[in-house]
Amino acid sequence: MLVHLHVKNLALIEEIEVEFGPGLNILTGETGAGKSILLGSMQLILGGKTSRNMIRENASYALVELLFQVENEKAREALEMLDIYPEDGQILLSRKIMDGRSISKINGETSTVGQMKAAAACLLDIHGQHEHQSLLYRNKQLEILDAYGKERIFPQKQLVETAYKEYRHCLEELKALDIEEEQRKREMAFLEFEIHEIEDASLVPGEDEELEHQYRKLSNGKKIVEVLQGVHSLTGYENGAGDMVGSGLREMGKVTQYDEELEPLLQILGEADGLLNDFNRELSSYLDNLVFDEKTFYETERRLNLINGLKAKYGQKIELILSYRDQQNSKLEKLRKYEENFRLAKEKMKIAEEKLEKVSHDLSEIRKEYKENLEKKIIEGLKDLNFLDVDFSIRFDRRKNYTENGFDDVEYEISTNPGESRKPLGQIVSGGELSRIMLALKAILADRDELETLIFDEIDTGISGRTAQKVSEKMAVIGAHHQVICITHLPQIAAMADTHFEIEKHVNGSETTTEIHPLDEKESIKELARLLGGAEITPAVFENAKEMKELAHVHKNTRLK
Repeated sequence: MLVHLHVKNLALIEEIEVEFGPGLNILTGETGAGKSILLGSMQLILGGKTSRNMIRENASYALVELLFQVENEKAREALEMLDIYPEDGQILLSRKIMDGRSISKINGETSTVGQMKAAAACLLDIHGQHEHQSLLYRNKQLEILDAYGKERIFPQKQLVETAYKEYRHCLEELKALDIEEEQRKREMAFLEFEIHEIEDASLVPGEDEELEHQYRKLSNGKKIVEVLQGVHSLTGYENGAGDMVGSGLREMGKVTQYDEELEPLLQILGEADGLLNDFNRELSSYLDNLVFDEKTFYETERRLNLINGLKAKYGQKIELILSYRDQQNSKLEKLRKYEENFRLAKEKMKIAEEKLEKVSHDLSEIRKEYKENLEKKIIEGLKDLNFLDVDFSIRFDRRKNYTENGFDDVEYEISTNPGESRKPLGQIVSGGELSRIMLALKAILADRDELETLIFDEIDTGISGRTAQKVSEKMAVIGAHHQVICITHLPQIAAMADTHFEIEKHVNGSETTTEIHPLDEKESIKELARLLGGAEITPAVFENAKEMKELAHVHKNTRLK
């Protein structure tokens, strides 16, 4: 159960800490005191959206922390599936909101919002003011039925989802093949053109790089010849460097015999002479073999233009162009084998549809098994909530198309008066009645899921009198088996509190803060009197509140035990 709530710098809340107890925890307060902010803080742990506006004025961050004592074995197992393990039986969920971002943590370790949401879903369920409106949507009604029978329905739904994905894949393949004859011919002609264009080029991987090298050489041929001839002249033996080095070598040879220390220098000069001689011979040979004819240049340029044109259309490398050709060949082959491929795709589609039909049918049958029991449970729950002559049923229809949920389309139908035929919820019930129906469903699902903590935000909207008393009794029943945290404005529900909290708003100059504190028995009665009498609490109103509290004690000590 939720044992501790810590909220700091969130909207009107400067800092509050609340110790919740087992059973029915009731929160009351004046309109605008901040009850919705308190619930909103819990919604943040369930993955609610954050914004900079949530942070209290002049604060740099907002913080929400929920501490749970995990006693339910199913909750422990669900958390372990998420690789989350209680420490000393406790789970701490926290979310810190800063400008433009938030940080979520589970037991002090950073987590994603999705992980936080999944963990919180194992521990508590929040029913907001307007959530009951979702009951009007048939997909929500199916979702509730599936949640009721989840131990058998969810595994079967996974089989349906897998079969549906395969069915959709086969359907897409069949659609891709199902084209008109003229269109198929046009596609074949286009593919053949592209394939022939690539094949006619007789591309060889790497030839583009060789051609580019050759093209650079040919296009700069004149410059190469002029430069090399000049170099040959400068380093040659006709008034060039070779001639001078040779003269130097001969002159030095005349004096070496007089000084042995000159021998190494003579040797170095001889090597230089040899290198220059080799260089000039290689350079002369290169010049003799250098041919720059117009035909070779033209052919090289034409080939490069062809390859670059193909690159622009099919890929920036020859390997990519050839790969594209292979892909188009594969498409062409499929189109040529169109009749056979279409027949095979239809057979594959038929098998996938038959499989989907079977698993969807099995899912529908399992749902129908749970449907009857859920109908009885809902009728019992609604009678507890002052629907004295209620008749309720879940109608099954078959969708025209398959979905990942199978082919079932359900609708909740109800009759709240004797002699009236059942009709869809939206055609009969009011907002207050819809709220009570959701309360009954929440109670049923909570027993199935064994969730320890249920949170209700003004579940009493639109009800009063005898109905309000029935709702309060139902809340007490739920509170006997679960921890319930309920925000209410009705004294009948507040009187049933095992622990009663008051939410107050304080204005100090230009600063407004929201505070929450537990009430003792006397303070609780005083708050009940405020709920009963409004601005003026007369002795009669106070006595009425006291009697209401005493009757609530009697109800809990007799009927609930």
